Amino acid sequence: MSKPIRIGLCLSGGGAKGIAHIGVLKALHESSIYPDIVSGTSAGSIIGTLYAAGKTTEEMTEFVRDGSLFKIYKVILPSDGLTKLSYLKEKLAEVIPNDSFEELKRPLFVAITNLLSGESEIRSKGTLFDVIVASSSIPLVFSPVEIDGQLYVDGGVLANFPVKPLVKHADVIIGVNLMPHTPVQEKTVQNIIGIATRCFAIAIGSNTQPQLRHCDVLIEPANLEPYNLFQIHRYKELIEIGYEAAMDKIPEIIDAVAAARKSGKKKVKEGKVKG
Repeated sequence: MSKPIRIGLCLSGGGAKGIAHIGVLKALHESSIYPDIVSGTSAGSIIGTLYAAGKTTEEMTEFVRDGSLFKIYKVILPSDGLTKLSYLKEKLAEVIPNDSFEELKRPLFVAITNLLSGESEIRSKGTLFDVIVASSSIPLVFSPVEIDGQLYVDGGVLANFPVKPLVKHADVIIGVNLMPHTPVQEKTVQNIIGIATRCFAIAIGSNTQPQLRHCDVLIEPANLEPYNLFQIHRYKELIEIGYEAAMDKIPEIIDAVAAARKSGKKKVKEGKVKG
């Protein structure tokens, strides 16, 4: 009898591009691949939370389609230049019964940035919703979130690809990076949103690249450059892009799982690869 393999899934941040994670999960599930552990930042933490809570990709799509994320990322700046992400917390509470990491069906690790200490933190225990809101609070757009007397912002500032927590817990790690370091055309940086998006991508690129080496399989969906951080209304296109990118990697994932099972280097007690 072959030993069970634990699969880890790391979901990067990326604003509205994070909807592509739904397509990735759809492709994995259609191929009977069900990650056991998930980590995420920002939009990746939102989709990761829904997955860890046991939601199907259809339910995740409904979470997007019913207007929830339209309001979450709709930028209406008050006089101080910042707005709160309280709507995200409300919507999470509607679909996830318990505000607790421990009550999720799968282990979840979420990256947040401590604005006061200037350090990245990974949360996997305790109160859930405030951590997800903090991880998704893009600087200069959304207000910092207070947790335990500290102020936190988007985890992507220092850890847009929080793969390290998975290294100790997974035999095979699948990474989904939605903000690869690639050149862009001049037309994409000719307005305030385009410039802000590009600057954000450049800044987080430096903390992402060194982490990619921890992945056994890396999925980097192509053709995401035209989509900015707030284009939620293009969710159908984004899901399809994620789906196609993941389907291309299914043979590689299957080979990685087979290799991990054959090597038997790690002692694991549970895992789930159906088929």
